[in-house]
Amino acid sequence: MASTAHRIAVVGLGIMGRRMLANINRHPDFEAAGLWDPSDASCQKTLDEAPESNMARSAQAAIESADAVYFACPPGPRKALALAAAKQGKAVFLEKPLGIDVDESRDLVRELDQSGVACAVNFTQAGGRALAEVVRAQKSGETGAMVGVDIVVTYPAWPRAWQVEADWLRFRAEGGYTREVVSHFMFLTERLIGETWLIRGHAYYPDDDALCETHVMARLENVDGVPVTIMGSVGGVQPDRQEVTVTGERCSYRISEFFHLTRSDGGAFEDAIEMSDDPRLEALQRQLDEFDKCLRGEPHLLATPREALSVQRKIEAILSA
Repeated sequence: MASTAHRIAVVGLGIMGRRMLANINRHPDFEAAGLWDPSDASCQKTLDEAPESNMARSAQAAIESADAVYFACPPGPRKALALAAAKQGKAVFLEKPLGIDVDESRDLVRELDQSGVACAVNFTQAGGRALAEVVRAQKSGETGAMVGVDIVVTYPAWPRAWQVEADWLRFRAEGGYTREVVSHFMFLTERLIGETWLIRGHAYYPDDDALCETHVMARLENVDGVPVTIMGSVGGVQPDRQEVTVTGERCSYRISEFFHLTRSDGGAFEDAIEMSDDPRLEALQRQLDEFDKCLRGEPHLLATPREALSVQRKIEAILSA
């Protein structure tokens, strides 16, 4: 363990909180501090996976134990918890989406700016090799002018099997795959072509008004009129599909399952970078590399709260259309 390791608390010990904790424990620049979740079951699962974990008696106690706090709780309580941390001078690392109420999130961004603390949002492709390679190709002129971005997300069921313990994901109030997954790809899109505006969109819901969307479709454009299309669906017998195609005049790139990057010059898409044996592990370690830079006041690749707010505005507009 490096002597200058950042002490980071984790608030929210569902699948994402435990996954990040495992990566914190692997990373030389971080040391896990207090951990907290209101669910006894989640706390016990954490202790089963990492017996040395330091369980805090409350969210406040976890915040007080650390230099920085990773918030993996559902969107609803995130604003109050993040601002409680910022008021104590603690750095803030937020899971996405930034929130579910745009006005509340706008206030959160303003107050975080005013606090002066380091803060970032965990869109997991931000520090990844796939996005870095597309950015390189774009800046070098290899892709030519951007022609469009297509986002396709399909699932046989939502939530997916590994997410079912996070029951809130199936409800319209805070969950749904548009917030949880499409938001990642909207962030990636705006990193590549700049801010976008919703031209038209629509979300379809089941008869039970409490449940989240089953289908979405949308078209957005950037200031130059570059189109972004989104298509999402749930149901039937099919494999998961999570795919973003970035189309250029000279070549195009496709990112599948978050990390698998392929390239086309007009023919079949072929591998553009070599996949690691554990791409999820690599991605989260790279995210922590970037958060280390953020904490040290150095330039970094993580999403800023303002970028996350831009994504949230589009996502919530689609869901309410």
